[in-house]
Amino acid sequence: MTHTHHPETMASSQAVTHESLTLANSHYENFPVASVFLPQYLREPIGLIYSFARQADDFADEGDLSTEQRLSLLNSFRDELDLLHAYIKPQTAFFATLGNMIKVNKLPFEPFYDLLNAFSQDVIKTRYADYDEVLDYCKRSANPIGRLLLHLYAKSTPDNIKLSDNICSALQIINFLQDIAIDFKKNDGKQRIYMCQDEMAAFGITERQIQAFVDGTKIVDENWQQFMQFNLRRVNALLYAGKPLGRILGGRIGFEMRMIIAGGERIISKISKVNGDIFQRRPTLNPWDWFLIFFKALF
Repeated sequence: MTHTHHPETMASSQAVTHESLTLANSHYENFPVASVFLPQYLREPIGLIYSFARQADDFADEGDLSTEQRLSLLNSFRDELDLLHAYIKPQTAFFATLGNMIKVNKLPFEPFYDLLNAFSQDVIKTRYADYDEVLDYCKRSANPIGRLLLHLYAKSTPDNIKLSDNICSALQIINFLQDIAIDFKKNDGKQRIYMCQDEMAAFGITERQIQAFVDGTKIVDENWQQFMQFNLRRVNALLYAGKPLGRILGGRIGFEMRMIIAGGERIISKISKVNGDIFQRRPTLNPWDWFLIFFKALF
């Protein structure tokens, strides 16, 4: 049986792929996404995976939508996934292209559902009692990306998955640390805090203090600095626990992985240098940082 490709289907698929790659490179990220260092054949699938995650994350976070509207948009993505999963034609060009990529690369559906699950949680949950709750969130918000990449690389072994989970969870927590002030302004005045409530209490940190830091009416004190150093040490250990993956993968894929890890380490060191004061000086990577990251990944 031969498959004929309709020109309009191919054109719309190419347009979706192009948009996905543009999206992957237009959002400011501290970690390379579908970068030029990847082999060409991987850039499109990774661009599509990133686009899926980015769009769904924006439903949960961006604009002035109500909670109901946000959840409804996320559910529309869930419905599309359900159609793909049931071998039924999806409603949108994006999901038709995504579905084709999933089929060609024999990717599992679970990571896509996990991502939607995490973003839906973002809409309704704004506090995390302890570190286990934070890790549970990372398991669905970040680790699925690493697992999908390992499938694409044909390197999805139990050992590699464990290393990848450590890296992805660490990168997610690094993002939380650098974005404390940004997250605090989210969720329609209910402020979102990913820092563990029990640890904040142990270090004597109150939400009122965070509000004052965000407003700039108070500068960070020793309690806050110690709290941040504690978090940085822990996330550094987690990132380090995944580091061998950068050597295991080898080739251009391994190089990209080492760049991602080095990017995480660089942000940790920048937050540490400003003594955890991400309110006045949120760390971002400049060209010199990228040079250092590139150099570090080479060796």
